[in-house]
Amino acid sequence: MKYLLIIFLVFGIKLSLHAAEQAMCPIMVTDEVDVEEVIEYQGKTIYMCCGGCVKVWKRNPDYYAAAAKAVQSDKPLLPQLADVELPEVKLLKQRFCPLREDTLVGPESPFIEYQGKKIYFYKERDIERKWSKDPEALFKAAREAGLLPQFDE
Repeated sequence: MKYLLIIFLVFGIKLSLHAAEQAMCPIMVTDEVDVEEVIEYQGKTIYMCCGGCVKVWKRNPDYYAAAAKAVQSDKPLLPQLADVELPEVKLLKQRFCPLREDTLVGPESPFIEYQGKKIYFYKERDIERKWSKDPEALFKAAREAGLLPQFDE
């Protein structure tokens, strides 16, 4: 029993050390990671904030790794990938959901056609429950927030 406790303690410390390196989720970029929501990518451990983000990441891990790197500010979202050469990926002009400004979207994300261009959302139900109620006002707000660069051409 004593040895089992030591193993759990060491494993817990290891998870905590890695989580300290990566503080924020690479999908919901302002949410802190949960050390229990883990995936492996290019031999590195990546932490997410929730199971939903794990599912999104798994749909297109190369895309989300590149997108997370592209939106980095002074503190990298994925410092553990600093020395990893990522596959070349063509990123969407739109990086974030217009209704969840801190949440990345990708080519597999639900979308609608609006004024002849695609607008991507984090969840299908956001389109049904929020966007469809007042698309003009939400479009205007998202444009003003700089969330829909595909309309700036």
